[in-house]
Amino acid sequence: MDVLQRRVAQEDTVQYKLFLVQFADINQIEKRLTNLMEEIWGKFATLLAQYIWHHQPFNLKLYHEKGDIPAHLGGSTQFTDNVEDEWFIVYLLQQITEAFPELAARVEDNDGEFLLIEAADYLPKWLNPDTSENRVFIYRGDMHIIPCPTHSNTVGIPKDEVPSLAKALSLLSSNSDACHPSSKISSAVKMRLKGYPEKIQTELHHAHCFIPASIALVLAKRPDLVAPAVSAFYLRDPVDLQACRNFKMFPPDTRILTMVTFTRCLFAQLQQQQFTPDRRSGFALPPRSDPKYKAHDLGMKLAHGFEILCSKTRMPSSEPNVPVSCNPQWKGFIECLKRNGYFKGEIEGSMLYKELIYTAENFFKQSVYSEFNALSPGDEVLQLLQSLPTFSLEELKEKESQLPPEDNDSWLDITEQDLEQMLQERARNCDGVEFQKSSVSHSKDEPVGIQVEKDAGYSLVAVSQGVKNFLNAMSSHEGAELPHFSQPFSFDPNSMVNALDNLLEGNDDEELDSDDLDDDDDAENEREFSVPSEMNEAETLNSLKKYMDQMDEELMGTDIGKSFNQNHKPDPPDGSSHSSGESSFNMDERAGETEEDIQPLDIDLNLITNLLESLSSQAGLAGPASNLIQSLGIHLPPNSDPS
Repeated sequence: MDVLQRRVAQEDTVQYKLFLVQFADINQIEKRLTNLMEEIWGKFATLLAQYIWHHQPFNLKLYHEKGDIPAHLGGSTQFTDNVEDEWFIVYLLQQITEAFPELAARVEDNDGEFLLIEAADYLPKWLNPDTSENRVFIYRGDMHIIPCPTHSNTVGIPKDEVPSLAKALSLLSSNSDACHPSSKISSAVKMRLKGYPEKIQTELHHAHCFIPASIALVLAKRPDLVAPAVSAFYLRDPVDLQACRNFKMFPPDTRILTMVTFTRCLFAQLQQQQFTPDRRSGFALPPRSDPKYKAHDLGMKLAHGFEILCSKTRMPSSEPNVPVSCNPQWKGFIECLKRNGYFKGEIEGSMLYKELIYTAENFFKQSVYSEFNALSPGDEVLQLLQSLPTFSLEELKEKESQLPPEDNDSWLDITEQDLEQMLQERARNCDGVEFQKSSVSHSKDEPVGIQVEKDAGYSLVAVSQGVKNFLNAMSSHEGAELPHFSQPFSFDPNSMVNALDNLLEGNDDEELDSDDLDDDDDAENEREFSVPSEMNEAETLNSLKKYMDQMDEELMGTDIGKSFNQNHKPDPPDGSSHSSGESSFNMDERAGETEEDIQPLDIDLNLITNLLESLSSQAGLAGPASNLIQSLGIHLPPNSDPS
């Protein structure tokens, strides 16, 4: 399918769909999906209600059959700057399909099949953006890929065919084992989801903030409203700041110290912003040396965000809000919550029960039936302000001494060592990451220099062999392909010489092995090369020899040879010695040397020398040499000797 004809997804938006993999009565599909949606909300309400979404929440609604797309449950969530929202949704889909095995999920964003991107190093060669449509599913809690038939396995759909969803779901249901990808692909996706659901709490950050008391009370009722407030401040413009010259909704003289719960992304956006409030606003900050400066600074920015939110909204109407209990879906939703233990055995009417009901109502309006709540975040803040009971500022200030300590924000500062550690942990997920220490062996009589290199955690021998392996790998019009490192490096010079002799002499006794790592289906497309006639063969070799001789003559008049390092020959018996790289050799003397006198190049030494020179010239920045070394799974320490 032409990539240009594909529908482009909205930027920073994840789209998800849940399909029934099999069904007996086609007329009952939508009814079954509706029942499943209620069960899903009831089972995962506790997990979802405590989550602070950066922009839009996870949502589901019923989509009717349209064309070749069967009826399904689906939704979309714009996660903007917090990509963790996207991966939390992947975790949700994983849990949903595991809890309800009759459902299979598809998920994609504006990058397409981002699950495949996560496992790009291990995908079969036939699978690419042009052949992946309607092939990637989350089923029974794991990633599944509709395969392509091969000689050894006839189950699947040809790669040049775009499977319909009905056909793909049928194959997924009847041959789920054949659709299960390799363990490396599954592990790559599971590694990205590692830590959930505990990660929901670790991604939160609790900080002390001096904010107006009314904002503190709003956040106590609706902690999720911190997200639109931070976004309003983070994306402010001069027009927005006009409303913050005189704070009408949240006067600064009512500020109290309270604990505010952020996500790490929201806290970083607020903390890293440099902002000086307008003098007319009344927000005066203490000196930076004051221990409470950070709390004042964070509170001032958060107050600006809430003021901007409320300035953009219309005043809520005086008509009473329609309670959620009037919605026909509310009763079924509450019954599902009770079956799944949402109320924790609390007696109806107790304080905790009322808090849980209030949270359930907000969750119902935001996610379960979002059409029921057409209010903007600013409207919700204004409605909450109207419903707040009268409060005593003195009593709220007395509680300041009882606040728990705030979280450490040292995670904001990443040192060079932290970055190196993260890169190494990322590299451990690739094949052969340990080859630099274990798969390259050395003899007992290895030089001291190499032993020092090995003790330092890297090996120049591994660098040399890695580049050779990369150069020997087959490439295509799509670009260079990195070799797989599941096996230790091996290089047989005799086999290399024999292969070159066979190629130059035209021997057809042995066939050269290909290192293109093709799959079984690619083997069918191998081309057979015809052997030229003896006359053409002789002419080709003569032309090649003439060309090589002419090139040698041209190079003899240059200094190109001085730029290469050569192997040293042992000293002659008479005690005289010659340096292979001495510049005192003039061109006439070199021209008179025999083949026995010419010393071979030290290929490994030249390779390492050029690589190290390239790395030094990059001055620690990204470049061709460092990218090649990192892609080979090799980590070289920074240059500690600038000379």
